[in-house]
Amino acid sequence: MRTLRFHRPSLSRLHFILLFAGWIALVLNIVFYHQAFMLLPVDSLHSWLVFLSMPLVAFSVITIVVSLASLIRLDRLVISLFLLVSSAAQYFISTFGIIIDRSMITNILDTTPAESFALLSTRMMLMLLLTGIVPIIIAWWIKIKPARSALRSVMLRLASIVISVLVILAIALLFYKDYASLFRNNKELVKSLSPSNSIAASLSWYSHSRTAHLPLVHIGEDARQRAEMQHGARKNLTILVVGETSRAENFSLGGYARETNPLLQQDNVIYYPNTASCGTATAISLPCMFSGMPRAHYDDQLAEHQEGLLDIIQRAGIKVLWNENDGGCKGACDRVPHQDMTQLNLHDYCIEGECQDEILFRDLASYIDSLPGDGLIVLHTIGSHGPTYYNRYPARLRKFTPTCDTNEIQTCSQQQLINTYDNTILYVDYIVDKAIKLLESKQDKFTTSLVYLSDHGESLGENGVYLHGLPYSIAPETQKHVPLLIWLSQDYQTRYGVSGECLQKNARDKAVSQDNLFPTMLGILGVSTNVYRAEDDLLTACRGQVK
Repeated sequence: MRTLRFHRPSLSRLHFILLFAGWIALVLNIVFYHQAFMLLPVDSLHSWLVFLSMPLVAFSVITIVVSLASLIRLDRLVISLFLLVSSAAQYFISTFGIIIDRSMITNILDTTPAESFALLSTRMMLMLLLTGIVPIIIAWWIKIKPARSALRSVMLRLASIVISVLVILAIALLFYKDYASLFRNNKELVKSLSPSNSIAASLSWYSHSRTAHLPLVHIGEDARQRAEMQHGARKNLTILVVGETSRAENFSLGGYARETNPLLQQDNVIYYPNTASCGTATAISLPCMFSGMPRAHYDDQLAEHQEGLLDIIQRAGIKVLWNENDGGCKGACDRVPHQDMTQLNLHDYCIEGECQDEILFRDLASYIDSLPGDGLIVLHTIGSHGPTYYNRYPARLRKFTPTCDTNEIQTCSQQQLINTYDNTILYVDYIVDKAIKLLESKQDKFTTSLVYLSDHGESLGENGVYLHGLPYSIAPETQKHVPLLIWLSQDYQTRYGVSGECLQKNARDKAVSQDNLFPTMLGILGVSTNVYRAEDDLLTACRGQVK
């Protein structure tokens, strides 16, 4: 009986390199070429030649890198790495309209297992399999023909490097002005070119991450609570609700046609309709919000080893608690008491490692009752985090239909996607109102207040862009325009002389940002320190206005 044998194809090392350099340069950069084609535009013989030279440049660069790696027998490994990262990058760029940069690498590393699982789809697995995994298997299956002469083999590969360099130089000589103009005017385009985008982004991330273990920089060491906050029949209690992926465009408090904030509409909150985020991803916005550094001068490297808002508030003698439901506080809560509520894994609220935001209130009332003095509670919500928007709210709040009940959101109509997203905003409305109701129930012992601020917005398929995380300079307003609201109990307004009517009037036309959170929270809690900026405290203009 004959044994079935599969014939392994064989190639010379140079042909092997050229084959896979061609696959990576051509097949795994289709999205890049499409973007470049639209930006040139290609409407003349000259522009056609510029466009057609791009794959040739990519092919030449990859050939140089892999040929150099082959001199120490690392060509298969380098090709496999290039295939994997390029395939994955092309999928996410083509599906969600993202680009690969340092912040995206940070997002990837900060993503929880549950969030990663939510991104898995049949389309993703199929695309990665066909364009990445199968070519990798083939790369290791192909036999490299033994060279008759090792020296000749090396010389051929060195010749390929020289030819590739000459090709690049020739194209640069002919089309330098065209390339310079294209990439100068569209700086993010190069971040769609694989595998250079992933390599450059990873190196940039590594360079920035080296400062993470530097000695802690202390700020606000003079922090103390003002005397007027400590005298009175009641203690002070503030809840800060940190939103996730809620965009202002879909808040009816700001004029959205659909009623997505029916409960908050009745709560007499002060809503700021013109609020800008610090970033377009949690890994940027969250530490920025709590750092005390304005967005214009925000230094993420410094923020990683510097104290922030909660350190100062805790130093002033106020009890701080951070309840987590969104994969981590990105350093903002590292030195204050915090608890990951998802670890409770309560059946009523949790699905595959992710929990709806009501879990944040677990045992919170009893915690408040046990507070010996003033307190700040931070509720970090999962809010409207995609792509599994349909998991973010209970069935009773499935008001807008039909919904997009899949993580392959690009397969849904935009109306289905908006319906599902709006249901998440209904749940945000419920959660913030629940926090207000909790504070109202404790007003016999506490003077109460609340702030809600989302970390960034979201794209819902507008212009083919989904989710969030685009560089701030090119991100659409939907990713940067976020909801901010303040609720002050009548007792707070009277006790501390803050006019709610004045705040309502100022909020309508005032352009604010996440820069205002730091001083406003210090102001609400009555913390005096040299890093407090009264001019950026949203309450300053309305203090002393109560008659």
